[in-house]
Formats: sequence, structure tokens, C-alpha cells
Amino acid sequence: MAVHPIEERYGTPAMRAVWSEKNRFDCIVAVEVALAKAEAAHGMIPPEAATGIEGQAPMASLERAKAIESEISHDMMAIVKALSDVCGEAGRWVHYGATSNDILDTATGLQLAEALSLIEGKLRLLLRVLLQRSDETKSLVCTGRTHGQHGVPTTYGLRFAIWASEVGRHIERLGQLRPRVVVGQMTGAVGTQAALGPKAMEIQATMMELLGIGSVDVSSQVISRDRYAEYFMFCANVATTLDKIGIEIRSLQRTEIGEVEEAFGANQVGSSTMPHKRNPIMSEQVCGLARIIRSAVGPALANNTLWDERDLTNSSCERVLFPEASILTDHCIRLMTTVLEGLVINRAAIRRNLAFLHGINMAESVMIELTRRGMNRQDAHERVRIASMQALVEVRPLADVLASDQEVLRYCSRTDLVALLNPDSYIGTSVRQVERVIEKLTPLCA
Repeated sequence: MAVHPIEERYGTPAMRAVWSEKNRFDCIVAVEVALAKAEAAHGMIPPEAATGIEGQAPMASLERAKAIESEISHDMMAIVKALSDVCGEAGRWVHYGATSNDILDTATGLQLAEALSLIEGKLRLLLRVLLQRSDETKSLVCTGRTHGQHGVPTTYGLRFAIWASEVGRHIERLGQLRPRVVVGQMTGAVGTQAALGPKAMEIQATMMELLGIGSVDVSSQVISRDRYAEYFMFCANVATTLDKIGIEIRSLQRTEIGEVEEAFGANQVGSSTMPHKRNPIMSEQVCGLARIIRSAVGPALANNTLWDERDLTNSSCERVLFPEASILTDHCIRLMTTVLEGLVINRAAIRRNLAFLHGINMAESVMIELTRRGMNRQDAHERVRIASMQALVEVRPLADVLASDQEVLRYCSRTDLVALLNPDSYIGTSVRQVERVIEKLTPLCA
């Protein structure tokens, strides 16, 4: 029976598999095999021992390890015993010179490599969708809003491009953090490598090369948790971008705005009591789960403040943090990609909202032109401000109010004013900016 929603409701099978009990066991066994091979390569154990351990390792079972753990209450030693038992004479060399966290933290490095690869693939797909939507809507003029109020126009293409730029930076961050996060260690009980002899540093390097991950320069009994904290902060940052997109979609899907809408299935039900409802439930799910992902940052930072060379307070915490944050981040990226792929854009509502204030939202355009034609900028601002307030109160087109100001007419005719209040002519370099973003970020989609 599932207890946590990541077991059956949220997440992809691939990411769940990364953090499964079985994969954790397999990663630990793979690290033990790499240790034996590295020690044999540097003359610390007999070559035939490493060959025996590698050959028999697939016979070790998670079930046997769990049975042993129930007797000895030590998860790592239980795996060591389970592996040793199937390796015959070579089993005496399993785990030689290592301490638990040499193996456990290095196994975590393997899991993080898998997790980051899955997240990266989904981020690249999300970026591709955002760039496609940017290109499709680069000239689609819409109402810009600041403080929740109508401002000057923008374009949907620019909105999508801004989100795409954030996702592009996340892909760059992922590449930058990977070598700091995907690492292992073989440093012994307190980091001195005393049990590994004079070739200890070479053994560690060879072991990590065999595993295909980076090697720490120094560590105590555990890898410093600032590395893992960076991973959780990355997940939180990605989740916050998705949250930002979700909030905007939810806002724009409000009935009274109605500019966009999540795709709604023919048989989909929006409410158990209100049959008419078409709710942005996927965006709401992303926004809600983003809160959980961000909540991992505090404990992850605290995990770096362990006693002396280590204590165990990080261990139980990380058993929750790693699968939960990784699975939910992966899930939210996939979900938001689905939302954006199917997002319905209501062009009629966009035009309706652009005209909602009868040109008042275009006041800046008039102020700028009056100044350009010779009026003092501060005077232009005040005249247009007063006219805008009057137009709001009287619910009149701004062009009519401005045309009654003779000082304004000295610089701009009524025909000029009507042209200046056309939102389609006041989007600046929006199209060019979108095209620049598409050109820059398209290579990251590969």
C-alpha cells in the first residue's frame, strides 16, 4: 500500500527507479566492486580477489541484506555481509579499508548523476516548448500588468521568452553544479585514508574513474554537505520558475481575464458540484508541489553542520530529502511542459483586455511623444496623468480627454493622439528580443 504520493501519484517511473531501494542497493554494490578493482590495480588486494568480487556481485540480493540488517541494525554492514557471503574466498576483501560513508556517499553520487540526467533532459524539452510558443506569439500584443493593474502593452512572445531564459539558465546551472555534486570519496573513518596505505589517493582516483564520477579533494568521514545543499537549492530554483509560470497561467485563466486556458479533456470533470468548471489544476499542482521542493533547502543546509568529523543527523533527513525533492522536481517539469504544450490562447479576450481602458493604458506613449516634440517632460507627465484620471472617472476614451487640452493639441493633433494610443504600435523591440532569445537558446534544446 502506497503511503507517500510520490509512490503512485506524483513522479515518473524513471525518477522513482533512481531513488528506489533496489537501485540504492545496486549502486552500493557497484561502489564496492569499484573499490576492490581499484585496490587490486594498486596492489592493495590480490587481483583474483577483485575478479571474484566483480564476478559474484550480481548474486548479492537486497532481500538477504535486509534480513541481515534486521539482526544487526546496521544497513551498510548488512550489505557488506550479503556481498561477502556470495563472493566465497574473495569475500574477505569486500569493504577493505573503507568506512560506511565512503560507500554510501559515493553511491549517492551515482544516483545524483542519474537524477541530473533525467532532469536535464526534461529541462531541455521544456525549453524547446517555450521557444516554440515564443516564436508563435512573438507579435501577439497583449496587456502588460504591473501591481496587478494594466500597464503598457507587451507580447505573449516576450512572456514565453522570459520564462525560456530562466530555463536556459537552469540548464547552465545544472552543467556547472554537476562536477561539484556528482562526486565520491574513499577517505576512511575520519578522512585521513590511514587504512588504505600509501596508495590511498591513487586508489580513490582510480575508483572514481571506474565509476565515472568526480573525486573529492578532501573530506571527513562524509562528503561535505554543501555539495548536496547546492543540488537542493537548484531543485528549489527550478521549482520556483515553474511556480512563477503556473501562477501567471492561473491568473490569466481567471474568468474575468480569460486570455489563456489549460487544455481540458472532453470527459474531464472540473468540479464535483459545479459542472461548468474548467480549473487550471495542473498549474495549481505545480505551484503547490513547489512549496514542498523549496522546503528541502533548510534541512539540506543544516545537514552541513555536523559534529566534528561527522554525526548521523543528516542520514535520516537525506533518506526523505533526496527522493522527495528529486521526484517532485522531475514531475513538475514534466507537468508544466504538458501545460505549455496544450495551452489554449484566447486572442479575442486578449484584444478585449487591451481595449478595456479605452487607451488609458497607453498614456506613456503620449507622454513620450509630447516630450519628443518639445513639451517639458514633467509637464507632459502631469498633463497626461490628469487626463488619464479624468478619463478613468468619466469612463471616456483618453483620446477625447486629451483632445480637449489645447496645450496638448499644440504638439499632437487628434489624429496623432489616436495613432499614439494604438497598442499594436507600442511594443518596442519585443519581436527582436524574442528572436534573439530563440537564436541564443535553441542550441540548448539538443
